[in-house]
Amino acid sequence: MIQFNEAQLRDDLAASFRIIAHLGMHEAVANHFSASLNEAGTRFLINPKWRHFSRIGANDLLAIDIDDPESRAQLDPTAWALHSQLHRLHPHARVIMHLHPIHTTAVACLAEPAVPPIDQNTARYFDRIAVDKMYGGMADSEAEGERIARLLGDKTRLLMGNHGVLIVADTVGEAFDDIYTLERACQILVNARALGAPLKVLDDEVAEATARDWEGIRDFSIAHFEEMKLVVSG
Repeated sequence: MIQFNEAQLRDDLAASFRIIAHLGMHEAVANHFSASLNEAGTRFLINPKWRHFSRIGANDLLAIDIDDPESRAQLDPTAWALHSQLHRLHPHARVIMHLHPIHTTAVACLAEPAVPPIDQNTARYFDRIAVDKMYGGMADSEAEGERIARLLGDKTRLLMGNHGVLIVADTVGEAFDDIYTLERACQILVNARALGAPLKVLDDEVAEATARDWEGIRDFSIAHFEEMKLVVSG
């Protein structure tokens, strides 16, 4: 049985908000990160409604119970719709981050949203991103949250067309590093396309091998997060 250390989860999740703010990847007082407090995913931590990421501390995080009607009232409709359904339908997804970073969102706005493997960062996502092309406005209903949760399938990244990105992971550190690297990958892609010359796309075999190498260095992701915690605290 997995042990959930709520105090550590609170510290790490709160730090992730401040790091994202430090990096300029936040969206005013919107977007949400959450972390499960039990194996069923029916209890989770999430940021309070309309609080700037840079001001979120461990004690500010809300402990939500999906089965408690009063919990829903504490969140804006999009936070409830997405995170309650994702945690319910993907209880293995311990941490969920939804964000609108500039370059990733720009790629999501293409007619055919995709991250082709053109370098080491983009290759991390080779054949590992689900894509949603059905944006229909604010994701503020449980039905929409369930649709997005099911669309994610067995992948851990969802490029949300005309919207942003959603990442799930086992730990806060891995989720942060993933969303950071995806934004960096999309920044490289956007800048490469801006040159107006054809892209040099890696062979499938090389891209797959690179993606697997990334998957083998979870400690890199954790180390990145731990170092960024020191940066924002110093």
